[in-house]
Amino acid sequence: MEKASSIYVAGHTGLIGSAVLRLLKKMGFKNIIVAPHDQLELIDSIAVEQFFRKYSPQYVVLAAGRVGGILENSMYPAEMITSNLSIQLNVLRAAFHAGVRKTIFFGSSCMYPRDSVQPMPEAALLNGVPEQSSLSYAVAKLAGVQMCLAFNQQLGEQRFIPIIPNSVYGPNDNFDLTSAHVLAALLRRIHEAHQAGLDRVTLWGTGKPRREFIHADDVARACLVLLSHGKSELHLPLNFGLGVDYSIGELSEIISEIVGFKGQIEWDHSKPEGASRKLLDCRRAREELGWSASVPLFDGLVSTYSWFKLNK
Repeated sequence: MEKASSIYVAGHTGLIGSAVLRLLKKMGFKNIIVAPHDQLELIDSIAVEQFFRKYSPQYVVLAAGRVGGILENSMYPAEMITSNLSIQLNVLRAAFHAGVRKTIFFGSSCMYPRDSVQPMPEAALLNGVPEQSSLSYAVAKLAGVQMCLAFNQQLGEQRFIPIIPNSVYGPNDNFDLTSAHVLAALLRRIHEAHQAGLDRVTLWGTGKPRREFIHADDVARACLVLLSHGKSELHLPLNFGLGVDYSIGELSEIISEIVGFKGQIEWDHSKPEGASRKLLDCRRAREELGWSASVPLFDGLVSTYSWFKLNK
């Protein structure tokens, strides 16, 4: 991949897409293609095919899709599966027809079986049933991974690269309490409790489930490594994570420290909290690509909170 290569970033205003865009610009890539939602509807297959014929991107990062936390997944499972399947099919198929050299696709840690061994190796995929609360989203993502592998098999080369980042956070995250993932939702809830001068805040679940978080900038670095990677014998998909997990209770305490909230945290045990643990085994990314996460959780949370206060 050269600095003049044409690179299409789908979902460039979102969490991962914006991080990829920042890194590409920082590294001196000049021919970056983006399309706001009002200019290109990725659910429209004809529009997507026409877009690819017009711009002929050499590389694609598919960071667009519908995502959400437990509440969003439980309220809108049909939208979760249909929207993501449509976007994935349209973009991946257009990339296939256009002869795109490499396309990055993002799977999700929720694709793994609910009762998977921890940390979860790539080989554990399809060895059990995913967590029920995010099943529709997980099935859509599993289908996207298989699309990539099927295109590669038919082409006889690795042009489609599915990767599995764990819970991503950072600037441009979704902080809407009805659709946010756990970290963004906790940050906003604790921030608002602090701003209101409350002496306590009630959070969902027990605080015991453990999650691994990775900063969007580290995911962007992984994308650049893979797009620039000259080898074609990677066993796909590949996990990308921080390598350490935290309980939701521990996360809420760290966020409280950063925000300055001194009140008490209470837990509503009647609310759902998902799988008990989701930690990825990222040994292959380290050994085969020389990649490892570089943003510690505390530092990433500090910068994310600063961005949140300025922008939200």
